[in-house]
Amino acid sequence: MARARIKLASVDKDKLNELIDAIKAITEKSGVIMKGPIPLPTRKLKITTRKSPCGDGKASFDRFQMDIYKRIIEVPVDEKVLHSIMRLNIPKDINIEISMLD
Repeated sequence: MARARIKLASVDKDKLNELIDAIKAITEKSGVIMKGPIPLPTRKLKITTRKSPCGDGKASFDRFQMDIYKRIIEVPVDEKVLHSIMRLNIPKDINIEISMLD
């Protein structure tokens, strides 16, 4: 049976979980069995910069980190379910990718 794989990525964990809950509600309402969400490893982007603009003086540093959370959901290919998932209001900071599997 053909399946659709939905990959979600975001820096905001709460918005990502809200979108996953909305997809769960759609699949439960239509009676389709959903696999997931499968959490993937969190990617941590780290940047270290000097506090001093000129480079003289104390060697003090600022450390910044951005976490990117990823999830995978698999849904059987059902036209109504996929159409309603594509019509969801997706926040700007969430990246979504839908691909078809055999």
